[in-house]
Amino acid sequence: MLFNSFTYLLFFPAVCIIYYIIPSKIRWLFLLIASYFFYMNWEPMYALLIFFSTVVTYFCADQIHSSKSKKSKKAWVTLSVVSNFSILFLFKYYNFITHSIIDLMTTLGLRVEFPEFKLLLPVGISFYTFQAVGYSIDVYWKKIAPEKHLGKYALFVSFFPQLVAGPIERASNLLPQFHKKIHFDYHKAIEGTKLIIWGFFMKVAVANRLAIYVDAVYNNAEMHSSPSLIMATFFFMVQIYCDFAGYSNIAIGCAKILGFDLMINFRRPYFAKSISEFWQRWHISLSNWFKDYVYIPLVDKPGGASNGRKVFSLMTTFLVNGLWHGANWTFVVWGLMNGVYQMFDSVFKFNLLKINSFKAREAFHMLRILILFGFTVIFFRANSISDAFLIIKNMFVKSGPLFIDTAATFFYCWFCTSIIFVRDLYDEYHFHKKLKLKRNHKYIWYISLTLLILLIGVFDSRQFIYFQF
Repeated sequence: MLFNSFTYLLFFPAVCIIYYIIPSKIRWLFLLIASYFFYMNWEPMYALLIFFSTVVTYFCADQIHSSKSKKSKKAWVTLSVVSNFSILFLFKYYNFITHSIIDLMTTLGLRVEFPEFKLLLPVGISFYTFQAVGYSIDVYWKKIAPEKHLGKYALFVSFFPQLVAGPIERASNLLPQFHKKIHFDYHKAIEGTKLIIWGFFMKVAVANRLAIYVDAVYNNAEMHSSPSLIMATFFFMVQIYCDFAGYSNIAIGCAKILGFDLMINFRRPYFAKSISEFWQRWHISLSNWFKDYVYIPLVDKPGGASNGRKVFSLMTTFLVNGLWHGANWTFVVWGLMNGVYQMFDSVFKFNLLKINSFKAREAFHMLRILILFGFTVIFFRANSISDAFLIIKNMFVKSGPLFIDTAATFFYCWFCTSIIFVRDLYDEYHFHKKLKLKRNHKYIWYISLTLLILLIGVFDSRQFIYFQF
């Protein structure tokens, strides 16, 4: 079920009420059942994949811990990683790779065939797979002890607020919380509710509404002029941010009401002053996962790594990052572009311009990041590589009027985007310390957001963008 669905608006309050009524010792079991019910609402059979991932990583972690030899430990962690990624490969990448090989061979005048599997991509498979694999590796590296309680470990893998689109939690943070006795906390519940309202506003009132304009332009790119393509690209930058950060806020808020603290996943990324800082603010849980489990193992070398090794490790990490987002060459290019940006930014310390004024320098670098990332999202959103290059070309050469679907829609797009910018500006520069708003003002803010959600929100069956990953 979707967070922005009527079903979830009934499901979550019911879960909260029952959760706090029943005895503490069986709450984990109730949450586990609720989590599997939540996931099975999409496709009941695919719950078997979560169950398989849970059992394999639980058993392998136990064997890693109890094994005496390093060779045996390595064999068990390899089994855990390969078993989980094999399923991910079959469902997400098999057809993409085989079709790419067939296209290449056809270009060379050769004929090759592979069996084709028409499988529906399980929702959120990349998220819970990475979470389970990260647990196995942490046990292997002796960062954590293996979880003895299979049921609570199963809850860690399938915890419904963050199951299908993150944040990708670490066992060291979330698992210990399932062992604590939790009492209803009014202040946490209020904080969680505020996060949920803000998350719904970002998704329903901003991302869904911007998607109408973005889809109209990008799905007919050849028909649109430079102003329309630039506008649609800017709106998509806001859309993808609000879509995924909105989901993360709802997930964190729901977990907080239940008494659990999830990690922050977005921290106003469009205020970053460098590429490195951007990736410390954007999809933080995934960025940290790739840094810890891909980049550091590749670059780690006694005596320090050379620039060549750093570049190789960085580009490999971002290539995998791109493929994680989708089995399409557009995502590969998106990942490599971000890798190149990061390479010049962090490895070679490349700086385009030195400005004496601190504020002017900050503004310049924020604008630079927006433009650079803006070019990457063209490939992220485009339906194909050829569409992406056509869009970039037409941005510079195709004149014409700005596409406006309706005046009202265009006004709502800019109005809601302005609210996002003002709110992020408020948080980024800590205006709450300067303005010292009263509690009543804060309530007015969240009541206003709720009214805007109801008045201008787009309540369709539109999924969160990251559900496809």
